[in-house]
Amino acid sequence: MISNITQSITLLPKLCNRKIGKAMHDYSMLDHGDRVLLAVSGGVDSSVLAWVLKNWLAKAPIEYTLKAVYIDNGFWEPPGGNVSPAQKVIEIIEQIGVECTSVKAREIDADQFSCFLCARNRRSQLFDLAREWRMDKIAMGHHQDDLLETFFLNMVYGGNISTMVPKQCLFGGDVHIIRPLSYIDKQQVQTIGEKLGLEIVKNDCPHEQSTKREFAREMLTQLYRREPGAKKSMFHALKNVREGYML
Repeated sequence: MISNITQSITLLPKLCNRKIGKAMHDYSMLDHGDRVLLAVSGGVDSSVLAWVLKNWLAKAPIEYTLKAVYIDNGFWEPPGGNVSPAQKVIEIIEQIGVECTSVKAREIDADQFSCFLCARNRRSQLFDLAREWRMDKIAMGHHQDDLLETFFLNMVYGGNISTMVPKQCLFGGDVHIIRPLSYIDKQQVQTIGEKLGLEIVKNDCPHEQSTKREFAREMLTQLYRREPGAKKSMFHALKNVREGYML
């Protein structure tokens, strides 16, 4: 359970608070009157983001509304008793003070299943929900490590130089994806989650440990161990592209 739910945003470490604020400012993530759809998964990243966005309202010079959605892919098993993973996620997010609902993921034929198709399916469903519910922004809990892993994956498997961006315009500006945690890394997110006493709902996807993203994570972890400054330098490189030295 969340032990510090009544704590204000001042519970954030100063460095994280500054970096989250800078990301929001750099990319003009939120506007007055926004209706924000928060994608939650049961993991610490999206739960921390729910807490940040809820508590940010206390100091923000603007007002916005929040609604969270959990897309249930059917892989997860109840952790015990009669409480389903979806119910558990809703309980955690609503303790934070954010309205949360769950929807069943669209089915994928077993003979067509792939991690890529599953992720694309969830993303497409999230876009449709945002338009159906007339939401202006979709907030996702991706952090610095996620952006670097995506950068690595796109180079190795996609043959292109790209990554997820902190703010992305979709459908002619009708909807934007925002990633307020883009400037902090996974360890910082986990530290915030521990301070809050956030409970994690485990992902029991049978493919969780055998994805290309997991491979990228392992490779980058090894690099960071050998070169402690590599993560900071690589993240800076995403904003420092020397076009005259690209093919």
